[in-house]
Amino acid sequence: MLSLPKRRHDLLLLILPFVLWASSSPAQKAELSAAKRTQIEAAVTKYMATTHVPGLSVAVVENGEYEWAAGFGLADAENNAPASEHTLFRLASISKSLTATAAMQLVERRQLDLDAPVQKYCPAFPPKQSPITTRQVMGHLAGIRHYKSGSQDDPEVGNTKHFDDPIQAGLDFFKNDPLVSDPGKQFHYSTQGYTLVGCVIEGASSEKYVDFVWQNVFVPAGMEHTQVDNRFAIIPYRTRFYRKTESGTVQNTDFLDSSYKIPGGGWLSSAEDMAKFEVAILNDKLIKRTTRDLMWTPLKPSDGSKDNYALGWGSWTENDLAVVGHSGGQQGTSTQFLIAPALRAGVVVLTNMEDAGPDKLAWEILKVLAGTAETPKQ
Repeated sequence: MLSLPKRRHDLLLLILPFVLWASSSPAQKAELSAAKRTQIEAAVTKYMATTHVPGLSVAVVENGEYEWAAGFGLADAENNAPASEHTLFRLASISKSLTATAAMQLVERRQLDLDAPVQKYCPAFPPKQSPITTRQVMGHLAGIRHYKSGSQDDPEVGNTKHFDDPIQAGLDFFKNDPLVSDPGKQFHYSTQGYTLVGCVIEGASSEKYVDFVWQNVFVPAGMEHTQVDNRFAIIPYRTRFYRKTESGTVQNTDFLDSSYKIPGGGWLSSAEDMAKFEVAILNDKLIKRTTRDLMWTPLKPSDGSKDNYALGWGSWTENDLAVVGHSGGQQGTSTQFLIAPALRAGVVVLTNMEDAGPDKLAWEILKVLAGTAETPKQ
């Protein structure tokens, strides 16, 4: 048996990361108006009552500044641990926007040509019937397939194997498969394709994808706690993951190891960190305004179909308000983040239950910030 001093030493090593986390968190500045906060909290309460989501975190940006964030409900229902603005959720496909921002930094540095064949930077991806460019892959126009079936029983969707090299292992899932359409012709959403973007980033930067994104996106944006969803690591403030059965019972979700798809759906983050990402994007701290505008401009499939997807970001106009952002969904998570560039405002909604539809809540909160939300009747 271990001696008492050794046990205390082990306990200290286990607790220390949690202590450092708490001590490194900046003091929250309560700048959001009381009226808007009341409206947002009312919208969250209604959403949680309707969806039965165990926990969620919300953050808002106004005037290009991070103003307010809060957690609601439980991050861990079994241990009655509350959600907070620091709680780490699976971002799922929001990861694509982070990856795209990193790729556009390489474009600015002239280390990446969006219109060169991807094999220039990722020779591990075999040539197809027509050349594929990074621009096409980022806009889901390359013809690369998504998951094989899209169901939870798909070994790709429900992968349980851990990979130490996420890019090479991820490529092996799809690199030898035929394209589902000619490059540039049609929109085919593909999380697999973003593993190829990760490979391109590695080739263009001569760095590992995870390291490059950390140093060039997360560090300058102040996203101190965003990290890979490593199922074996002890990660302070990581939420538990839930789903709701057809009968309405909330239970733990299926196991997932996302180490094969980090660029397209494998990052963990908090509402606080994602709000900082929005601030960095709005204030041109990560990429230049012209590069940002390019990243936010929807592509045009050659078949003439309508497309509102740009380079790793969705782009919409609703009630004359132009918005960019992305949603995400996978085992134990449903996420949405929005930016209204003209308002210099942003919203983050992260939940710990799959298929929870947070997009409506995110839009309601954005309307509150825009001053167009309906005032609840007393």
